[in-house]
Amino acid sequence: MNKQAVVDAVADKTGLSKKDVEMALAAILDVITDELQGKGKVAFTGFGTFSTSDRAARQGVNPATGEKIQIAATTVPKFKAGKSLKDAVKK
Repeated sequence: MNKQAVVDAVADKTGLSKKDVEMALAAILDVITDELQGKGKVAFTGFGTFSTSDRAARQGVNPATGEKIQIAATTVPKFKAGKSLKDAVKK
């Protein structure tokens, strides 16, 4: 399911216009992104938590050449599913 399919499904379920749903979804994603950029976290009780994690610098290998390369430290987003979401997916 892609973004447009989500917009269509939410519009059908709520009766809102697709334009309104698309604007709301864009705003939600912007808020989550802004919070994660500030190293914060966003929790939806029962659904899950969006947060960030720091990855240390490490040495890797280029699979094509076998050459050793240095991989820089970085911050990555992560998502931990909540209990309600886990239970719903198990059924």
